Amino acid sequence: MIQGIGAAAGVAIGKAFVLPSWDWDVPDRRMEKVDLALEFERLYEGIRTSKTEIEVMKNEIKETVGVAESSIFDAHIAILEDPVFMSEIQGIIERQYKAAEVAVKEAIDHFVTMFDLLDDEYMKERALDIKDVGNRLLKHLLGTPDITLPADTQPYILVAKELSPSQLVHLNPNNVLGIVTLAGGKTSHSAIMARALGIPLVSGLENKLAEPLQTGDMLVIDGDEGKLYLDPSPDIIESYTEMAVKLSRRKEQLQLLASVEAVTKDGVHLRLAGNISSVKDLKLALKHGAEGVGLFRTEFLYMDRSTFPEEEEQYKVYRQVAETAGAHPVVIRTLDIGGDKQLEYFSLPEEDNPFLGYRAIRISLDRKEMFITQLTAILRASAHGKVKIMYPMISSVEEVREANQLLEEAKRGLHERGIAYDSDIQVGIMIEVPAAAAIADLLAAEADFFSIGTNDLVQYVLAVDRMNEKIAHMYNPYHPAVLRALRQTVLAAKEAGIPVSVCGEMAGDEKAIPIWNYLGVVDLSMSPQSLLRVKHRILNTTAKESQEIGARCYCLSTSAEIESELAIFTESGNYSSDSLA
Repeated sequence: MIQGIGAAAGVAIGKAFVLPSWDWDVPDRRMEKVDLALEFERLYEGIRTSKTEIEVMKNEIKETVGVAESSIFDAHIAILEDPVFMSEIQGIIERQYKAAEVAVKEAIDHFVTMFDLLDDEYMKERALDIKDVGNRLLKHLLGTPDITLPADTQPYILVAKELSPSQLVHLNPNNVLGIVTLAGGKTSHSAIMARALGIPLVSGLENKLAEPLQTGDMLVIDGDEGKLYLDPSPDIIESYTEMAVKLSRRKEQLQLLASVEAVTKDGVHLRLAGNISSVKDLKLALKHGAEGVGLFRTEFLYMDRSTFPEEEEQYKVYRQVAETAGAHPVVIRTLDIGGDKQLEYFSLPEEDNPFLGYRAIRISLDRKEMFITQLTAILRASAHGKVKIMYPMISSVEEVREANQLLEEAKRGLHERGIAYDSDIQVGIMIEVPAAAAIADLLAAEADFFSIGTNDLVQYVLAVDRMNEKIAHMYNPYHPAVLRALRQTVLAAKEAGIPVSVCGEMAGDEKAIPIWNYLGVVDLSMSPQSLLRVKHRILNTTAKESQEIGARCYCLSTSAEIESELAIFTESGNYSSDSLA
């Protein structure tokens, strides 16, 4: 067994197809000065053709997978339009009289090397985007055909040193059983795409293989545990075949629970909502029994374009979500960009610590006109459903008050225009930085509800970059400090008489149910794919017993002890993987 990184869940058993390396052989060809204009024209034509291809791929993904995943290709277009990248290529052509393809290859190598030297896993994985875009441009300059996947219908496990989003677009999930990549991790664009397509992926195997994998090798991969078995024994194949059959059968069984409320055996109802980025996500969440939307990530509406969206366009999207949700509540989070989420048309300053910098509510309060436009669109949509507003990354009372002042300005504007809206719309805040948890009692006096964003809260409480694979083992939501921050927040909300929900990854983790039962949190919002699994666990749980487990967790000193205690719940007789309520 070879241990890698589990980047996309699932099991795959089959023969390998090794994708040839996408490294072009580019001879160092130089030009006469009189021919430079021709080289520039070749370069610009290659850029135009590449952008057209990327736009086509983006639209394909938008239709088949979703808006959030299609925004990956906005980053690719941004690279082709990046003045620094283009200046590097143009400079090589102009100063060194090199052919366009040579200049592109040297520019790719320069930037990829620079990114690889950074001690930042996220930036290293963005180097793959530069290689992907650069190689597409090289393909057109050299007149080289695309590297194609097997045309036959025999399913296979795709193996590659690294896999670009461009290559993933053309994968047929019916033919590709799973994916193995030597490079990359959970935060790579390839991993995001693989998860969206439902294809198991094991990555991070570079320097772990004694010999290179060959086409035709028999493999078993476990995308949950990050395990690769080369030439597996009959026992391993049999074991994972049984696991794959159980997973498939389990998906079918879980769908039967879509119309059932998530109520424990002793009558405690937990309301499960969906985290969404589009109407398509909402429809899937409702299909899986979601009781509304606990988090609508509006930033993806901003990413899928070249300019800020106008009020009318935003209003139409928010209204469609509100009407599709019907009687269920919809919590719309205002724009949350910065950190790992960038807009190609909005230049954010380079920062040493972008996750601690100019992002989320800080940008909205700085760009007031943009913020009021979004608030106005949300208010208009509130006339068509149970819409709520939520501010991200709040760290002070002053931020909430300033945001609410702008909200009042948006209300006045609509009143003057004679446009309907919910004058009593509820306004909540995300608790995702330690400062917010520390002053939760003060913030509770300013908000109608809290929503705990555990992804960022864990990262900030533990000072662990959740995108850095080198310290990924330190990112632990069951650290005692995290549990204390959760309890402090929930108690403050209860004392103020306002509801509190959880919308981070912990909400979709079955293991955390005893924590929520102990704290009295009954509103959980998660990815549509997690809803039925969590509901199943709740239906097969006794709240009283899980509360006792949760209480014991708060008496323990280490993450390991807490996770061991929660394992009792995972393995308890209250739950059976084959049982249905």
